[in-house]
Formats: sequence, structure tokens, C-alpha cells
Amino acid sequence: MEPAPGPQEKYHLITRNLQEVLGEDKLMAILKERELKIYWGTATTGKPHVAYFVPMSKIADFLKAGCEVTILFADLHAYLDNMKAPWELLELRTRYYENVIKAMLESIGVPLEKLKFVRGTDYQLSKEYTLDVYRLSSVVTQHDAKKAGAEVVKQVEHPLLSGLLYPGLQALDEEYLKVDAQFGGVDQRKIFTFAEKYLPSLGYAKRVHLMNPMVPGLTGSKMSSSEEDSKIDLLDRKEDVKKKLKKAFCEPGNVENNGVLSFIKHVLFPLKSEFVVLREEKWGGNKTYTAYEALEKDFAEQVVHPGDLKNSVEVALNKLLDPIREKFNSPELKKLTNAAYPNPSKAKPAEKGTKNSEPENVVPSRLDIRVGKVISVEKHPDADSLYVEKIDVGEPEPRTVVSGLVQFVPKEQLQDRLVVLLCNLKPQKMRGVESQGMVLCASSVGEPRQVEPLDPPAGCCAGERVYVEGYEGGEPDDELKPKKKVFEKLQADFRVSEDCVAQWKQRNFLTKLGRVSCKSLKGGSIS
Repeated sequence: MEPAPGPQEKYHLITRNLQEVLGEDKLMAILKERELKIYWGTATTGKPHVAYFVPMSKIADFLKAGCEVTILFADLHAYLDNMKAPWELLELRTRYYENVIKAMLESIGVPLEKLKFVRGTDYQLSKEYTLDVYRLSSVVTQHDAKKAGAEVVKQVEHPLLSGLLYPGLQALDEEYLKVDAQFGGVDQRKIFTFAEKYLPSLGYAKRVHLMNPMVPGLTGSKMSSSEEDSKIDLLDRKEDVKKKLKKAFCEPGNVENNGVLSFIKHVLFPLKSEFVVLREEKWGGNKTYTAYEALEKDFAEQVVHPGDLKNSVEVALNKLLDPIREKFNSPELKKLTNAAYPNPSKAKPAEKGTKNSEPENVVPSRLDIRVGKVISVEKHPDADSLYVEKIDVGEPEPRTVVSGLVQFVPKEQLQDRLVVLLCNLKPQKMRGVESQGMVLCASSVGEPRQVEPLDPPAGCCAGERVYVEGYEGGEPDDELKPKKKVFEKLQADFRVSEDCVAQWKQRNFLTKLGRVSCKSLKGGSIS
């Protein structure tokens, strides 16, 4: 029987591969006295995919270190975050998450009996918790609540009050789950610092916070050709895994933003303490690496070929996915999966005179977004806050566009500039001038408000199509019908990434020359 790890060894297991720890001294002090109590929460929204193995791998580390681990299925959070999970699907999606997360943990050898599983609604609707929500709302400023959720809560033009409650609930979870620490991605940092600031104001202790880096996906921005190909689902068939990995961005010698290497570092190495690169004898035969750094060095020096790396990850990944596929092959779980995530493409057309209750197929390819060049800019004759621009979008005549940018962008910065223009909105008059499009801009989350027009890649020409990664093939609507609110529904998921790239649901806006970006408004909304 192996001896129990000491405090220093436990500390190493708990913190390895993390990007940041808030409260290191407190963490070590607890480990010298007793086992750490920690929780990881996941909002029950979209289907978990292979990237979820990253936190699962850390949970395995926590258990090796003797931690008492709670997994929270944050069902109420999923609803509060701009209704990412509709109320009628909440119970079904929570059950799906419970089954799939447990299957993932079993596939990497984590004993479930050592874990505690909790649903948010098990305690978040209690009288005591609700009273604490009110107590917290009496001391938290609107500015701090909005800032705390900026990286996690969906940022929209007209935010709902529920998004402001979200950070407070996550902070209170630390107290009500009776833990010493919370674990999450570094995108949660603002919520963690919010909790550290405000929990003591209710008489509750400040917790330790452990943060994973934001690990790049296996399939990067350079190879997605359809929605299905943009990520590897836990239930994908082996042939689909092969196809998607084959398209994954894994440039020879490039170790930056390499999702294939990152998966090895953050999932496969911690689980097995080694990784085997499989290759034919004529290329040197199989090679076993017992330190990730040695593998990364060999890849950087092109000793390891991307094709061999992908093939080796494919074999290792399928070993993890096989037991999950087998479990979800049961009729009961197949039925649950289809009910929790109904396929919108299978919606039945509504009969004449009736309303279709099934969701409409609202996808980014329905938007006609193009690169435009601003030919001229003038102040609106009847509105001090508006510009009237003539914008070339590759048509015989430039379009007239009215934009509310006077307060934010000097006239000379717009003149001759390349912009991103939404071209299939229904033309509408703005103070007497008909506007034939919308210049898409990034907006800051906090005050004072800042606005920056989106920038197409250098070298683009007027009229070039702008599309969302994975939606290159669809045809845009001739004109978006205002009553259908197609743009508004899609715009709710527009956001600027931490490296200033315009995105929809974390998929990049692209032209044939590269990514659409803004100058500086990280984490901002787009409208």
C-alpha cells in the first residue's frame, strides 16, 4: 500500500498545470491540518464535449491528493445565464449532464463513491439561500456584478437582470456547499475575486480559488468546415473522431495554441504519466515520453510529425470515449439525449394558420456580412450623434449607412477605413435618412462606454464575405424579416474574445484572409 502523500506532495498534485491560484498560503495551511474540501461547478447548458476531460483530469488530481470533491450541476445558473437552457429542458439537460460527467469520470478511472454530486436547485431555492441572495444584492453594486460576469455570462445589447444575479449565486455556492476552495477556468477569475470581496461582507470566509488555463480546442480556427466538425462530441463515432482530428490545427514545429498538444498536456499525461507516440518502424518506431516537456521539445524541433501525433491522440482519445459510447448506447440514454437536445433541423413545418412551436433554424450563415470601405463620412443633418456614410460593399453603387458613432469614433478615423457591414437588414429611415446596413462594432462591457468598429484582416477588398467559422457554406437571407428577429437572436451570442477576435459562440468571424478583430475591447459585446 502506497504511503499517503504529505502536504507538499498534495499541494503539487492540486496545483499542477493550473494557471493561477488565489490563496496559496491558506491552501498550504489547510493541507497541513486536514484534507481540502473543493468544488467544481458546471452550468447544464450545451452538450459537454472532449474539452471537459480537462477539468475531469484535475478532479482526478484532487482525489489523488485526498481532497473531498463536490461536483455541482448548476441548473439554476444555466437558466439565469440568458436562458441558455430553457426552463422546460432544464431537468432533462441536468440528467444528461449527470450521466455524461459520471461516464467521463469512470472512463478515466475516477471512483464515483469518492465524489459528492449536487444539483443547484437542491439548495438554491431554500429560504436561507434566498435571503442571502437578497442580503448580497443590498451590498453589491451593479457595476461590480456586471464586471464579475463579463467573461462567463452571455453579453448582450440589453442584458437581463438574471445575468447580474449569476456571480452572486456562484459566490454563495462556496458557503452553502461548505467548501474551502472552488475550481474553474481562468475565465472565472472575475467571479472568484468578486466572491473574495463580498462573501466576508455577509460574515462568510474567503475561499481559495484554483484556475485552469483556457486550453485551446482540439479543432482550431483553421480547419472547421461545418458545425459538426467544429468540436469532438463525447458520443462521436471513431470515424468522426479521425476525420475531425485530421482537420485539427497542428502546424509542424508550432507549439502555440496547438490543441492537440494541449490535450496531451492537460488530459493524457496527468492520467497516465506518459504518452506513446505511435509511428512506423521506418520513421523510428514507437516512442514513449515520460515528461511532457520532452514531447513538446521534440515537436518544436520537428522530430515528431503532426500526423503521428494526431494518430496517437486518436488512439488514446478513443480509449477514453469507448466506455462513454457504450453507456449511451442504451435505449434509455439515447432517449434522454434526444429529449434534452432536440434537433432543430427535424422541426416539423407548421400547418397553414398555426404557429410552429419548434425552434427556427437560426444560424450565422443567414446573415449577409461583408467587408466594406467607407467612401465618405458626414454628420447627419438632423442628428448630432449620427454619421451618414457611403460604404462600398462591392455593388455598382455604394450603400448609404447611418451609424451612431459620433461620440466614439472621429470622422477622420472612419474615412477610407475597412469596416464590417451587415447588409441584409431591412432598410429603415433614421431621422429622415434611409440606412441600408449596419456597421458592426465592439462595445465595452463597463462604463464609460467605448465603441470600436470591427476590423477585417489587412488586404481585404470591399464586398468580400465575412462568415462565422463552421458556417461558410450557407446562403444568407435576401432580407431579414424584422418580426423573426434572426439577427437579434444571433447577436445575443456575439462577443469579443480575450485576444480581441470577433466571435459567435466562441467561433471566429473570418474572411478568406483571416480573423475579424477589434483594436482593444477584450470581452466586449458586438452590435
